Amino acid sequence: MDVSVLIPVLNEERHLEDAVESMLDQSFDGTAEYLFIDGGSDDRSVEILEELVARDSRIHMLANPERRTPQALNIGLRAARGTFIARMDAHAHYPRDYLLLGVTRLERGDVVSVSGPQVAKGEGRWSRRVALALDSSLGVGGARFRRRTADEIEVDSGFTGLWRRDVLLAHGGWDEGWPNDQDLELAARLRSTGGRIVCLPAMAASYIPRDSVRALAGQYWRYGFYRVKTSRRHPESLRPSQVLPPLLAVTLGAACTPVRSVSRPARAALALYGVAVLGSTLGTARTATLRDAAPLPLVYLAMHVPYGFGFLAGCGRWGPPLRALMLRSGIRRPVQR
Repeated sequence: MDVSVLIPVLNEERHLEDAVESMLDQSFDGTAEYLFIDGGSDDRSVEILEELVARDSRIHMLANPERRTPQALNIGLRAARGTFIARMDAHAHYPRDYLLLGVTRLERGDVVSVSGPQVAKGEGRWSRRVALALDSSLGVGGARFRRRTADEIEVDSGFTGLWRRDVLLAHGGWDEGWPNDQDLELAARLRSTGGRIVCLPAMAASYIPRDSVRALAGQYWRYGFYRVKTSRRHPESLRPSQVLPPLLAVTLGAACTPVRSVSRPARAALALYGVAVLGSTLGTARTATLRDAAPLPLVYLAMHVPYGFGFLAGCGRWGPPLRALMLRSGIRRPVQR
């Protein structure tokens, strides 16, 4: 077996059949198996998968009683027979030559992981608006793999992607203590031993963002919460842009204090943030409909504020990532490996 594709599934009936169709349509001329690891779906996902298994011998279904993503990936990794491992999402769409390009790049050597840009493609009303936000600098932040490029670039992490199976096994697979942020945590471990991670523009994959403000806020709260845990283990993995949301959260708190010497500069800082949000919204309105562009300030708030308070909650849970913050401030130099 050349490639084993791991696909965690949990209540994906809405997008599952379309996603599977694009996966099976790969132009890869080697052998591939598709391992769908279901986390106890209570919609029609299992029924759909059972029908697909009966129709195509390349498709296999595994059970994930823990229901979490890293456990699903490790279940798939243990069952995989391929020389290469690819991770795909059931709510994403991949180009036909995704596997071919990834395997070819890994076979050239000098990299341990390869993926493509993560391109948001909205379907529902709020999903479209989130996609617009993620197409802006204010929404992307420092995640280079979310930006389209003309050439291959080195990144600190990526969206899904491919690895050699022996490399993943040597590093212990995905850490199951990371229900969120497991990809970045794995990437930090790979990079800590000298591994390079690259992003190929031709491997750009589109995914469907959350379709409600509440779901988006919960997603970004979890991002911020587990970002602290990752930063404590891998201080060099903290991006400068990831420090800004917790600063925004602290500023919001400071703006509400009755002490004027504290609240006044905090409110001035919030005004600057408002100007940045307004500027980004107006920039997007030039190419998008007014109906979708007008709610963007709410989308930005649902991303930045929950992330910031999630980060602070993570500091309360695990302690602040002091070494990471010192690295970002320039107080401490990164360790040369």
